[in-house]
Formats: sequence, C-alpha cells, structure tokens
Amino acid sequence: MSLAALAPFRIRSYRFQWPADLLTSCAFEMETLILGWYVLVETSSVIMLTIFGAMYYGGTLIAPMLGVASDRIGHRTLLSGMRVIYAAVAATLTALAFAGMISPILACVMAAITGLVRPSDMGLRGALIAETMPTDRLIGAMGLSRTTGDTARVGGALTGAGLFAAFGFGPAYVAITIFYALAALLTWYAAPGRDAPSHPVEIVPSASPWRDLREGFVHVWNTPRLLALVWMAFVYNFTAFALTQGLMPYVARDIFHTDQTGLGYLVASLACGALAGALILGSSRLADHLPRLMLCSAVVWHALLIVFAQMESMVWGMVLLLLIGVAQSFSMVSHTVILLRASGRRFRGRVTGVRMLAIYSLPLGLLGAGVLVGRIGYDATVTIYATIGIVCTALTAMLWYKALADPHFPDEGRVSPPSSEQAWPTDR
Repeated sequence: MSLAALAPFRIRSYRFQWPADLLTSCAFEMETLILGWYVLVETSSVIMLTIFGAMYYGGTLIAPMLGVASDRIGHRTLLSGMRVIYAAVAATLTALAFAGMISPILACVMAAITGLVRPSDMGLRGALIAETMPTDRLIGAMGLSRTTGDTARVGGALTGAGLFAAFGFGPAYVAITIFYALAALLTWYAAPGRDAPSHPVEIVPSASPWRDLREGFVHVWNTPRLLALVWMAFVYNFTAFALTQGLMPYVARDIFHTDQTGLGYLVASLACGALAGALILGSSRLADHLPRLMLCSAVVWHALLIVFAQMESMVWGMVLLLLIGVAQSFSMVSHTVILLRASGRRFRGRVTGVRMLAIYSLPLGLLGAGVLVGRIGYDATVTIYATIGIVCTALTAMLWYKALADPHFPDEGRVSPPSSEQAWPTDR
C-alpha cells in the first residue's frame, strides 16, 4: 500500500476512529460466528439460524430516527453511545454463560436488543468520516474504513472460532466485551480537531424531530441519485448479503461438512478478498468511474455467487469467496462514497438513516432463504437470489445511470432544505 493511501491518518479524528471501528467489527464478527454456530448446533435448524441472523437487523426500522438523532447531537456522540450498548449486552451474555443459563432463545433475545442499534453502526461511521475528512481524501478514507470490517472478518472469524473451540462460550465473550468497551472509548475521542476540514453549514433549526425525519425522506425521494442508491442497498442486502452473512454456518456444516474452524476459514476467505478490493480501490484514482464500477461489480458479485453454490470442494469454495469479496468491496465502497457525496452535509445523518432502512431487506432475505433451502436446496436458492440481484442491478442502470454518473454534487457548505411545497410521490 502506497503512502498516499495512508493520507487519511493525517486527520486526528480518523486516527482514533479507525481502530475503534476495527475493534467493533472484530467483536461483531466474533459474536455472529460464535452465537450462530451455537444456535445451529443446539437446534439443528437452518430456519432457527436464519431467525437468529434476522434478529440483528430489527433496528433498521428505527434507523431513520437514529439518523435524525445523529444530525442533532453529533455522529460521534451517538456512535459512542451505541457501542456502550454493545458492551453492556455482551457483558450480560458473558454473565449468563458463566452462570450456565445461556440458551438459543436467550441468544436470539440478546441479538434482538443489540439489533436495535447495530444496523446503523456502519452508516454512522461513514457520516463521521465524511464530517471530518477533506473531500479529496474521502475515497481513500472510505476504502481504508472498509478494511476494518474486512480485516475483522479475517481476524475476528478465526479468533472467535479458535477461542470458542479452545475455551468455550464464556471466555470468548469476555474478549468480545473488552473489544466493545475499548471501541466506545476510542470513538469518544474521535472528535474533529484543528486539522479537520472546515465546512460552514447553514442549518435551519427544527423543533420537531419528526419534521427532520420527513425532510430526510423528501430529500431522498426528490434526489434520483439518492433514490437509486437506497434501492441498490435494498437489493444488495436482500440477495447477496443474505446469502454470504446469514447462511455461512449452514454452508460450512452441511455443504462442506466442516466444523467451526472451517467456518472461520470460509468467512476469512471472503474477508481477504474484500480487504484486497478495498485496498486497491483506496489507492486508485477512480472517482470519475464510481457509478460504472459499482454496477458492474454488483453484477460480477452475484454471478460469482451462482458459481460458488455449485462448489463441492471447500478449497475451490474458498477461492470463489476470495473473488466474491473483491467484487463486493468494489461495489460497496463505490456505493458508500457516492452516497456520502450526494447527501449534502446538512442531511448526511438522515440520508444515512434512510439508507440503513434498506437493510431491513436482509432479514427478509434471510427468512426467505431459510424456507427455500429446506424445500428446493441451497444451490437452487442461491441461483434464484443471485438472478434477482443481477436483474435489479440491470434495471438500476437503465433507469438511473445518468443521475448516478452526474459529476455535480451538492455544495458541502450549503444545502438547501426541501421546500414545503415539495412532496412525495406526487411531485416526482
């Protein structure tokens, strides 16, 4: 990686936020792998596994209000508070494990509590970065930020699987709790310093958070570029992420016939590819080609999933997951950068919240996949989902490519609020 790719670390806030995000992502991956494997082994039910996975995304329904809150109290303050909640829930699970009171139902309940705020974590990371990062370093910063999740999927998956296999549930959760607590502390110190860019913003105060929420929805609806990006987020989560995040324990045990260590290798393979993609994109000059890169990579991503579903060898499956990770990273980093630049500073938290609402398609996709796998098999289910993803991406290119490729973005300093006469959907 070139020194230019490390330029975002010159910003003080980023030097605190990046390790905080890394610790949070590691804890996410360890927690999801450990609890997912526990639920699957204890219940022997793929439907129960998908129900557990869906519990982490219940908070997508309140994500727009969290976006409003972040615009009002600050992205850093809200993100730090969310990570305190993660630590408290993890500490509770640790106590239950050592007391011998843990069960699949309790695991789902704890996942549901964390899931009230967890879906908004990634969006608020981007909003905080965009608030503190000069525009010319935003692509590199988002690429490096993406590496926190991808690195965590490598280290977190392998570490979580290793700790769980060697020491059991309780000691593994002690490590998760410590990670969350440190992440909350570092996030609190990720405040804009004197080296952060100055963005004068004309903010129109509002007495009602509901009015702020409505303004966010109207802003998205009346901006074709944002509408296309939210739609693509819905598609990504319903199809690709539902397959690679929720069903991986099933793939490890029932397709490749391996244990939790093998599951860690599969997750790590996907993450290694995504990490490589993020590093490549973060050190490249592709700002003028992001829309095309996002759409083409999305098609390749879904096509590779179809090929992966036909694999019977774990080694070749890991190779396919590496390639899937690269395509996923290219598409998602491009998507995030376009979204943050198109949002406008005044609406960034609210637009991020609306975009997080699209993640609700992931639990829907998970539940649907759980039913289909039992009826038509894993490979047929993946083929159907991936085909839906390719068709929807093609429709996005046909309907909104011109808007996505528009080189003009809102002025970071002043963004006009939607007029009271603007409404949706009649004014489109």
